[in-house]
Amino acid sequence: MSEAVLSTAPSPRVAGLRLSNLGLGFVIFLSGFVIFEPAPYEFALIGLMAVWAAAGSLKLSRPLLPLIVLMMLYAAGGALTLTQAEDFPKALMALCVTVFLAASSIFYAAIVSVEPEERLRVMCRGYVAAAVATSLIGILAYFDVLPNSEMFKLYSRAKSTFQDPNVFGPFLILPLVLLVQHILTHRIRRSLIELVLSLVIFLAIFLSFSRAAWGLTVFAILFCAAMAFVNERDARGKMRILGYAAGGFVAVGLLLTVALSFDAVSSLFAERAELVQDYDAGRYGRFERHIIGFFMVLEKPLGIGPYTFGLTLGEDEHNMLLKGFTVYGWLGGFSYLLLIGATLIATTPLLRKRRPWQPILIATYAVYLGHLMIHMVIDQDHWRHLFLIYGMLWGMVAAEKRAQIAERRSRPPLVFAVPALPRSAQIRAGRASS
Repeated sequence: MSEAVLSTAPSPRVAGLRLSNLGLGFVIFLSGFVIFEPAPYEFALIGLMAVWAAAGSLKLSRPLLPLIVLMMLYAAGGALTLTQAEDFPKALMALCVTVFLAASSIFYAAIVSVEPEERLRVMCRGYVAAAVATSLIGILAYFDVLPNSEMFKLYSRAKSTFQDPNVFGPFLILPLVLLVQHILTHRIRRSLIELVLSLVIFLAIFLSFSRAAWGLTVFAILFCAAMAFVNERDARGKMRILGYAAGGFVAVGLLLTVALSFDAVSSLFAERAELVQDYDAGRYGRFERHIIGFFMVLEKPLGIGPYTFGLTLGEDEHNMLLKGFTVYGWLGGFSYLLLIGATLIATTPLLRKRRPWQPILIATYAVYLGHLMIHMVIDQDHWRHLFLIYGMLWGMVAAEKRAQIAERRSRPPLVFAVPALPRSAQIRAGRASS
């Protein structure tokens, strides 16, 4: 009896792996609860990174060098820009947040590169769970069902457990795309749970009234649907994808019809649906500040420091690329541009590689492209999920390199057989040698 119990007990290595995966999933789940800063996510991730480093489980491979070097240069640019900051303690705290988030992307990339299939599965489950939980909070608070609902709203928009609806909405995109991708590539009876969860998340994105999130949602879903259609080899599978896509449009239309039946929703939707708002194109609006800011960058190689742009022109940059130069100087700005280029060059060829993690790569790549598009209208240098996306993408790049090396090693060596000379030729060769 005792021998049977001992034989079925998990080994210390297996138990440690389960515990580390549980901790990883929990940390990703906490990334959705950042209404106060510092958030529990920061403390939990620092603890997880320390444990993994102490256990020797963090391995930085050569394919991760572009991410590591460029993230370090990006942060170094911010350190140089501190010399230009007007409020040094506040600027120093902003830099510390940047360094932490850069380290988080490297950490995620390192752990994904070693065991991509298992780690990505755990991370995606934690992310989807966070998205569903925060979506429910945002929806219920928007309709004043929760106690203290105003705490989870801003300007009559759902922000849930975030500080800004414009962060809440984009945070939900990757989990939604992962769920939609599962629906498109599986029979509907195996995707009922994913269907319900995706509708919940979609409604929360809509109620955030983030125009960037709306556009990002449409782009990422269409991109993944197109990739699923292209990668599907069976004709019936292609027809199923087309049918599900049509059914999805109908379901979304019905959901929006119900939501817009509420006067508060319909009036705010009409306001937010305008492509250009007064604060975009007005005097010293978003777009004019961008022009002023880029001329300012030409005169300030070291940048101007965090928060200085907003104090000077009344609003922050609202442009990730511009902020890369104003807050991190020329060193940080160009490093981030190189990081974007390196990420696209490294990940784009992998979209058609048939690996177990290919669906996650496609979904993450689509959302990353969408984030690059909204770089032009939103500050994202402290978005936790953006650095998570960088880590996931580069982790899969390194995992692909490891897979290629393993495949080369597993191939049998080539043996070249030298044909024997005819008997007459052998006799002539022997006479010549003698």
